[in-house]
Amino acid sequence: MSLKEKILSGDFVVIAEMNTPKGIDISEIVTNSKRLKGRVDAVLVPDMDNGVMRMSALAGASLMHQQGLEPIVTVYGRDRNRMALQGDILAAYVLGTKNLLVVKGEEMANGDHQDAKPVDDLDEIGILNMIRSLNQGLDMSGFELTGVPEFNVGCAIAPVADESAIDAEIKLASEKVAAGATYIVTPPVFDMAFYGKLVDKLKPLGVPIIATVFLLKSVGMARYIAINDPSVRISEDTIRRIRKAPDRDNECIQIAAEIISDIKKMVQGVKIMATGWEHRLTSIMDRAGL
Repeated sequence: MSLKEKILSGDFVVIAEMNTPKGIDISEIVTNSKRLKGRVDAVLVPDMDNGVMRMSALAGASLMHQQGLEPIVTVYGRDRNRMALQGDILAAYVLGTKNLLVVKGEEMANGDHQDAKPVDDLDEIGILNMIRSLNQGLDMSGFELTGVPEFNVGCAIAPVADESAIDAEIKLASEKVAAGATYIVTPPVFDMAFYGKLVDKLKPLGVPIIATVFLLKSVGMARYIAINDPSVRISEDTIRRIRKAPDRDNECIQIAAEIISDIKKMVQGVKIMATGWEHRLTSIMDRAGL
């Protein structure tokens, strides 16, 4: 069953996130992908996530496809104009990628090529409309395509700091769904009560919700995120729990597994981010009963 079929059926879906290497050595990404075969429904390959230059997600997704995994590629307008976006998306389809996730690209100031000039020819709504046009057999100038793709496309929502921010993000999410998004990926979950409010407001949009579960790797990482991105809502209790654990790596894995177990009844799937610890993905899934 494809990812699209599983989402439409209402089954719980499991997505792993895996970055491409910063270079041409693909041994690690291939090894990690082999561990996931038969364990996940798809692998999301971010395209230069966090503004860090890496091998193109187009190649990474092709590698996933070669390993028998179903790839998803992130799409955004920061680095490409509408012609390049259309060309790369069509190339992705030919190379085996039929799932796209439209996101907002991170600011260049946060990446490793801060002098690079952003393009931003199309925003998220514009990209969703573009993909819908391609699925209908037309490019953005109205010319017919030779062969028509059938992309399964989702959207993402940004972290929200408070309930007033939730309402603004819900409004934007409704516009994305109207533009063709068939599922929504949420930000990382740490505060279950607050997350429940977000999910309750997203459900009337009528599309599946997939929660992001982020694997913390250390006290330092947890503290850094808590200070610099309070919208993620990592509590002092979580930081203290990691700090006091006799095996901190193990405790981080356990926390991620517990979050997955807690949200299973709230959403239709999870996207697990391990950020360099992709070899631990199966351990998280084992403990979460996935």
